[in-house]
Amino acid sequence: MNASALGFNPIYSDDNPTLDEINRLDGYACLEFGAPWCGHCVAAELAIETVLSAAQIPHIKVYDGKGLPLGRAFKIKLWPTLVLLKNGKEVARVVRPTLAEQVNELFASITV
Repeated sequence: MNASALGFNPIYSDDNPTLDEINRLDGYACLEFGAPWCGHCVAAELAIETVLSAAQIPHIKVYDGKGLPLGRAFKIKLWPTLVLLKNGKEVARVVRPTLAEQVNELFASITV
């Protein structure tokens, strides 16, 4: 898994990271759980892109689905779900954002 790219990532990856890889991340990162065919994910994309294109943290789009281990580990119920991590641990999440302000709220907990 390569989490070195900063800012918005437009592609849901079929090559999902493992929970162990997520736990080893340093600093902040944003996981986005969803699917490219999901209407809610498509509707949220502009709000997410608006905020994350300027973010200086890795954005990892996780192609989620029934029974996939990473989504189950984070107890994902609805798409898209954005999970903000610090050193591999969840610090905040937002579910089905439609406005950039909702995505910005996710990052309000970031401390330098």
